[in-house]
Amino acid sequence: MTTVDRVVGAGIDRIDGPAKVRGTAPYAYEQDPGEPIAHLALVQSTVNRGRITRLDPTVAEALPGVLAVLTPANAPRLSEELASDLPVLQSLDVHYQGQVVAAVVAETSEIAAAAVGEVLVEYAAQPPDVHLAVDRPDLYAPPNVMGGAATDSEIGDVEGALAAAAVVHDAVYETPTQHHNPIEMHTSMARWNGDTLTLWDADQGPHTIVDDLVTGFGLDSGDQVRVVSPYVGGAFGSKAFTHPNQMLAALAARAVGRTVVLELSRQQMFSLVGHRTPTIQRIRLGADPEGRLSAISHEVVEHTARISEFAEQTATGTRVMYAAPHRRTTHRLARLDVPPPTIMRAPGETPGMYALESAMDELAHTLGIDPVELRIRNEPERDPERDVPWSSRSLVGCLRTGAERFGWAGRDPRPGVRTDGRWLVGTGVAAATYPARRRRADCRITVHGGAAPVRHLVEIDGSDIGTGAWTALSQIAADALHTDLASVELRIGDSALPFAGGAGGSMGTASWGSAIELTARELHRRLDALGGQLPPDGLTVEGGVPGPSDAAETHSMHTFGAHFVEVRVDADTGEVRVPRATSVYAAGTIVNAKTARSQFLGGFCMGLSMALHEESVQDEHFGHYANHDLAEYHVATNADIGEIDIAWLEEDDPLVNELGIKGIGEIGIVGAAAAIANGYWHATGKRIRDLPLTPDKFFR
Repeated sequence: MTTVDRVVGAGIDRIDGPAKVRGTAPYAYEQDPGEPIAHLALVQSTVNRGRITRLDPTVAEALPGVLAVLTPANAPRLSEELASDLPVLQSLDVHYQGQVVAAVVAETSEIAAAAVGEVLVEYAAQPPDVHLAVDRPDLYAPPNVMGGAATDSEIGDVEGALAAAAVVHDAVYETPTQHHNPIEMHTSMARWNGDTLTLWDADQGPHTIVDDLVTGFGLDSGDQVRVVSPYVGGAFGSKAFTHPNQMLAALAARAVGRTVVLELSRQQMFSLVGHRTPTIQRIRLGADPEGRLSAISHEVVEHTARISEFAEQTATGTRVMYAAPHRRTTHRLARLDVPPPTIMRAPGETPGMYALESAMDELAHTLGIDPVELRIRNEPERDPERDVPWSSRSLVGCLRTGAERFGWAGRDPRPGVRTDGRWLVGTGVAAATYPARRRRADCRITVHGGAAPVRHLVEIDGSDIGTGAWTALSQIAADALHTDLASVELRIGDSALPFAGGAGGSMGTASWGSAIELTARELHRRLDALGGQLPPDGLTVEGGVPGPSDAAETHSMHTFGAHFVEVRVDADTGEVRVPRATSVYAAGTIVNAKTARSQFLGGFCMGLSMALHEESVQDEHFGHYANHDLAEYHVATNADIGEIDIAWLEEDDPLVNELGIKGIGEIGIVGAAAAIANGYWHATGKRIRDLPLTPDKFFR
């Protein structure tokens, strides 16, 4: 094999870019199964809690073009082993508003939608309980929080240290329910061939869907299910797990013996594919006059669904950020009549670091210490929770580099003193962290024999949800195989390919890339054993990584970052603007400079959206989300985004994995909302502790 220049680290254009721009990249709805497709539309519950007392599909069934109306009375049976809200149309019980209570299969989407309105449903409803509060008597501690982390953690005597501290900061911070809104709505197209199911789907990893389908339909093995998902139009966590749409498409296809497609509407995504749980967080910080923390307490209350449990790991970021000998973190849940929550970009760290970094800013002001300096003074030498060394930790470097690039020096610490016409002007800072992990991934590499040029087929069930995996994995493969990009053919997004965990937890490239690297090394060993001669019929090698790196038990592995922002608030209207920002990250090996910048930039923009706009408003009387569309659930758009300076530090971390990749998909959102809230306080002198920073809060 010929040695060529390395491409890892270069800003290579997206390999999949031309196909997406030309509209030839097939997303789930655009697949061609080679036969006429039937369309599925949903009848959803209008109550949060109760039982169906009457369900009459007669009128709908009689409409021309309607193939079937599925109800709990006639739908194919699913396994009782299915969890959460996946056993669709199996019971008359209602657990949340928006739950699917019937489904119409028709020749066209228009006929199906029209028939939905003709299905008569009546309920015996109970008043919904959707109010989250810290004084609820039914709050409970779950067995653990998401990711398997401990629910509670306590080191030392927190109460005693707080009582003895020279300065104590004690405040409550709140974040609202938020909903994922990727460009592509959740879509599933299902076809049965006997007892074999093919599902073209919008998901974050085909293998993450297979097991639920096998269990639900009582199949013998995963070989009977193929999930195909080569292109995905965004996800942010909502497509990381199985939801009712996959089960419904397969259920309907089995019932009518046709290929069936289900595309959720934007409104349906507010009830059927999860959301970020609201949080109420009490932060207490104890410090000496020089700002060195003696105690940290972070107590979280959040909701979960009555039908299933999801415990967001909101306080786990606090466990690793700052040194303090006495520390406590707790999580308590309230079971409410809401749809099941799920992960949303940087689950846990996103709401949790908003609270912690806001509290650190308030403590800095109380002590009269610059907020950058306060963070540096509390830099821990070892992981303060696990008492193990860091694989690498460059938070101080991020803070100092960011301060220099942003122009932080000389900042007047007094709030509400800087103006520009009617604009109140302030600046804010916050730190960021996210775990660097790796999960199991298998890989197969085939080198084709025959005439030059040599071709390399790399197969792994990775997933590109818009992050650039098609390109990054091709770069990794080219370097690992000592070849150029043009000779690499990558196949991803298909459960028929070697197993890989999904895109999520900032583990995708780290896991899939490590599998490619190790498989390529094995290929080189095999070729060396053959004297460097490729057999005429080519060579295929399988390999992969079993899970976390060997150093995961002995070292603490995290990505770090720092955000600096300028915030402007209109003194007449309360309008908030962020005209400029600087974000600096330490994220190990950067595989693609261009797509990495896009990920950092996108994460920060989502954090800005969280700070200024995003809030799902629930009607506590009727129980539904009132603003369940993009007209009223506001997200940041181009006009909201100012100048954003993105940079990263050179960081070599050979312990995290074979390539030193830490993952970058989520770190950008972490801490961004806190930096903006801190800048808002510096501009106005008003400390808003409940997001988002809407104009009305300026006047309250």
